[in-house]
Amino acid sequence: QGRLVESGGGLVQIGGSLRLSCAASDIGFGLYHMNWFRQAPGKTRELVAHISSDGENTNYADSAKGRFTISRDNAKKTVYLQMNSLRLDDTAVYYCNAKFRFNQDLEYWGQGTQVTVSS
Repeated sequence: QGRLVESGGGLVQIGGSLRLSCAASDIGFGLYHMNWFRQAPGKTRELVAHISSDGENTNYADSAKGRFTISRDNAKKTVYLQMNSLRLDDTAVYYCNAKFRFNQDLEYWGQGTQVTVSS
């Protein structure tokens, strides 16, 4: 059974930066597309950033473009989300998600890490 463990969340001021990490275990990491989602209180979970299994393609939500960068290190089985110029509306629980590239019904979720942006 695959496992994803996020880390790096915390409290940061407006305009600050955080780097989230998601370490995978017990999955063929290089065969999985990786995503970061977030869910703010009272809102539905939304996709923030995507990176393909080979790291060649990335996509971002409009709210993340120009501020967030997703990357991966397949040797370390880890995906990252560098978040800069953080805003109050970035406050949410951030979740790591892995989708098998040949069958995206096969997926794993992490437990989430809280990001709180304060003024």
